[in-house]
Amino acid sequence: MKKILILFDYSSEFSRRLLRGLIQYSKEHGPWIFYRLPAYYKTLYGKEGIVEWAREWKADAIIARWDDEGTNLLATLNIPIVLQNYKERSPYFSNLTGDYFGTGQMAANFFIKRRYRNFAFYGNKDVVWSRERAEGFRTQIEKTVENYSYSYFESENLDGEEWGTSHIQLDEWLLSLPKPVGLFACDDNFALRISQICKINNIKIPEEISLLGVDNDELICNLSDPPISSIVTDVERGGYEAGRLIDRLMKGERKEPFNIVIKPTRFELRKSTEKYNVSNEHISKVVNYIENNFTSDINIEAFSEMVPLSRRNLEVKFKEEMGTSIYQFILQCRIDYFAHLLLTTDRTLFDLAIESGFNDCKNISRIFKKMKGYTPVEYRKKYIDKRQQELFH
Repeated sequence: MKKILILFDYSSEFSRRLLRGLIQYSKEHGPWIFYRLPAYYKTLYGKEGIVEWAREWKADAIIARWDDEGTNLLATLNIPIVLQNYKERSPYFSNLTGDYFGTGQMAANFFIKRRYRNFAFYGNKDVVWSRERAEGFRTQIEKTVENYSYSYFESENLDGEEWGTSHIQLDEWLLSLPKPVGLFACDDNFALRISQICKINNIKIPEEISLLGVDNDELICNLSDPPISSIVTDVERGGYEAGRLIDRLMKGERKEPFNIVIKPTRFELRKSTEKYNVSNEHISKVVNYIENNFTSDINIEAFSEMVPLSRRNLEVKFKEEMGTSIYQFILQCRIDYFAHLLLTTDRTLFDLAIESGFNDCKNISRIFKKMKGYTPVEYRKKYIDKRQQELFH
């Protein structure tokens, strides 16, 4: 029975989901024995002590968060090692990493779609996943939006009294931001920090700051008032593929280091992002109504009774504010929800089409492919099959 040593904290939802995927692979292809050294072991004995313990335990493989300093110690074990990258990706071992740049682009498009012109990023200092998310976020804004503002602030991942000067500087930064602003935090913990400081400074979320995090840690996101929207990543699949990679390395089927890339998949929307940056109160009212009722049979004629605008005037002003027609906006809401259901359920396409507000599913594959670039079947499979293809080629 193979012995796998785990050397990272599993207090976060990200780490727990990662381990669930790893354990699932073990159940299907093992079983393996897992062991996690307690955190105090490194404090007492250092990295040398950890390596010595792994040698004495006769570990067959290691998954660890381990900075560049001391990688030569790990190499002396001469066993498969996968590193959960933090500050940088390792050039020596296989990395469990992510499409951080793509996640930043996804966040930028989210706020751009909501018509924001002011953008901000709050990051974790000197770590690769925060830096690349910021790069993707800023690059996509530069490429897509004219006459925008962009603000950046970073601090270390400190808690309690350790905040010190960073706390004061973050206060000042948030108060200085042009508003309304779409603010992307590097992860949910940093997003919660923003939410707490906004509460202290009477900055309204989402009216003044529309707040988005990453990892969808439900406990963290729902500790906030209002709850925080977050980008969901395919972490369990990443853990599963890490297990597959370790298995192949232990069997000698793969020799060279390999990066397992965890992809962003969708948004889990909560109240922190429920507002669009729309100045016209009548159009804002129509947008909110559509977002709450797009799965129903919406009659555009009824909007004229909701707001004091003729149908023609409403359509013109809606296009001016939202950059798209009322019909296309409704269609986009339905397709986005349909895509969400594809990734979170295994129900039939017909059932999902009906639930998403389509009267039938005759044309949905064509519409979906036009808007998402994949057929519904391809879209549902891509987050599984693509990883398997990446791993074996």
